[in-house]
Amino acid sequence: MASVSESQSGFLLLEDGTLFHGRMCDPLPPTVAEVVFTTNMTGYQEVFTDPSYQGQIVVLTAPMIGNYGVNSDDPESAHVQVAGVIVREMSTQHSNWRATGGLREWLAQAKVPLLEDIDTRRLTRHLRSAGVMRGVLGAGESPDAAAVAALEACPSMEGLDLASRVTTARRYVWGNPAASAHIVAYDYGIKRNILRVFAEHDCRVTVVPADTSAEEALALAPEGVFLSNGPGDPAAVSYAPGIIKDLVASEIPVLGICLGHQLLGLTFGGHTEKMPYGHHGGNHPVREVETGRVLITSQNHGFAVVGTDQEVRGAPALRVTHVNLNDGTVEGLQHRELPVFAVQYHPEAAPGPHDARPLFSQFMDAVRSRVRSNDPNG
Repeated sequence: MASVSESQSGFLLLEDGTLFHGRMCDPLPPTVAEVVFTTNMTGYQEVFTDPSYQGQIVVLTAPMIGNYGVNSDDPESAHVQVAGVIVREMSTQHSNWRATGGLREWLAQAKVPLLEDIDTRRLTRHLRSAGVMRGVLGAGESPDAAAVAALEACPSMEGLDLASRVTTARRYVWGNPAASAHIVAYDYGIKRNILRVFAEHDCRVTVVPADTSAEEALALAPEGVFLSNGPGDPAAVSYAPGIIKDLVASEIPVLGICLGHQLLGLTFGGHTEKMPYGHHGGNHPVREVETGRVLITSQNHGFAVVGTDQEVRGAPALRVTHVNLNDGTVEGLQHRELPVFAVQYHPEAAPGPHDARPLFSQFMDAVRSRVRSNDPNG
């Protein structure tokens, strides 16, 4: 692991002019990105490696971060995805039987700037009131002209197709080659834990690039198709709805999570919108429309499908299955006739409760039905 130098002054300047002072170790060139906050109290390594956070500066609301270190098992992708990290206090020591190193050193090795001693409560309250916005993070007491210019040039998240940036360059296979079911997963920024859950359901998963044609995907003879999570503006992933439309026309079971959920909404005529500050954390209450049951879910997204608990605006073929109890946003979709399911939250994540895991079983029931129908021996 990289060594960590003595800390010095650091700052965060938001695009509305609000300035926060803190400390930085291993100062790097100024970093500009959208600034978001997450309420997760644990799982920081999963957060930092989640492709859905690609290119964002993440504020941790928990008062101390890093006390259990890092390990080689928890990352959700091959490398750190966040542009920067902001904390109240970074633990100088770690203690956990799984730890292979410290978080501070791990971030330094990845050349991800870390800003400490920030009043993260004040910063979070500001983002909740004013909405997420772009910011520049750097060393020194205050930003110089170059840092301000970089902030002014930073593009908005709206209109950005980041799925093309994080998707796999070539297809690969995950899981037991002799598994009883085969899933093709479109990689818009897929998390490894999703692949692990499919493996637990005795699935072999072929992960394909985001722009893979439906014809090519179906030629792999899957019994189901998965549309993954991912970063950026779903409306900017303009190539996806056409592909998805061809996939669902084959009547193959389709499951979408997070960005996959939003893309399914767009495919059937719906719309998406940028949220004021998004959903980032492990304690979001979601209500099942049909049963009234409330799930505690893990979430990470800044866009939402436009609708209510009664409808997805512009998409009559879809019914709403879940809604967020905090703000009423659409959290789940299902096609009225085809085996197509989607949720905005992350059912593979377990922030404590495992409330949302049954969604995979619902999808797998449809997949197993297709396996049986394709079996000449019945």
